[in-house]
Amino acid sequence: MTKAWTAALLLACMLPTPAGAQHELRPIMPAELYAVPGVETNVYFDNIILHPDSGSLIWDADCALGTQQEERWTCVPTQGQAGDHPLTIRIVTPQMEPVLEMATTVRVIDRAAGGGEQITVLCVGDSLTASSTYTRRLVELFAADDAVDATLIGESGAGADSGNRHEGYGGWSCDRFVHNWADGVDYAEVDGRTRRQRSPFLFEVEGEPRLDFQQYLDRNNAGRPPDFITILLGCNDTFSADETNIEERIDAMFANLDALLAAFRAAAPDTEIGLLLLVPPAASQDAFGANYHCSQTRWQYRRNQHRVVEREVENYGRRGAEGLFLVPAFVNLDTVYGFPRASVPANAHADLEISRMTNGVHPATPGYHQIGDAIYCWIKSRLAAR
Repeated sequence: MTKAWTAALLLACMLPTPAGAQHELRPIMPAELYAVPGVETNVYFDNIILHPDSGSLIWDADCALGTQQEERWTCVPTQGQAGDHPLTIRIVTPQMEPVLEMATTVRVIDRAAGGGEQITVLCVGDSLTASSTYTRRLVELFAADDAVDATLIGESGAGADSGNRHEGYGGWSCDRFVHNWADGVDYAEVDGRTRRQRSPFLFEVEGEPRLDFQQYLDRNNAGRPPDFITILLGCNDTFSADETNIEERIDAMFANLDALLAAFRAAAPDTEIGLLLLVPPAASQDAFGANYHCSQTRWQYRRNQHRVVEREVENYGRRGAEGLFLVPAFVNLDTVYGFPRASVPANAHADLEISRMTNGVHPATPGYHQIGDAIYCWIKSRLAAR
């Protein structure tokens, strides 16, 4: 892990609450944030620390670029602001004494980056990808990009001539992409819905199923490696974990993720792979109650997600020389207004209707678009680096 990824991840930074309880702040600040002129880039404060009530903290953002608002630092850079901009975010006491300081660099990429390039992109993931929403945003962003011609590849997606293709499947984990196999069938009807039965990357080789990314590319990209692969997995690997087994669940996730990465690398040695750090859940327990009743709490899953991100940084950070990068989409996601809501009676006898969040881990379209924005800006940064 680089020092820039966290200002004090290894420190026991304790902040007293009004009730006298103590909460450990476990900050995760990306070394770099990627931005493109005309595309909003954010750091939502709750997403970069672990605290049950981050809104009660006093935040102080310092940057020549953008604006500090109540819950975030945000900017929509202009072309004239292309370049690097230091950003420091602090938590302070009421007397403005620093409790925690985190630093990063906002890298605003020239819109002309990648001029004349024709690229292919493969997005791999679970239901967050299967919704085809952040991939649709990618299609839209590249369609408006005069510099780069991008094509998404995959066997799933919106289909037709939308260009919205991917490998995203609801309920899938790293394990399923590595091991899910069914003889002679790719899809079957399950509970009235067509479901993928075997991993798109598994093929019969010498009489047994094996990961063979080259065969996948032969079917889907004229045998050529994609320029970029993004991976957004981890929710289903760790959703039901708790304090007793989260580490072993992450260990198993990483073992399967490593196998998938090795298969990709064997057939695509020069492809740049972006591992999206696991995005946080909706901000309210209401969303978890709507989906999971009493089987999981928002705070437990938020703790799980934060630990996954910490471990992803430890295990997969500083591997740019291998063509493996961390994509910090998690800081860009609005967990309050980026998730679905519904107006419902406050209780069975109330005339008053209130807004309650209705989905724990799946964003609404605005939240998905924020994930797509982060991926687009990362790809543009890599094109600029070429």
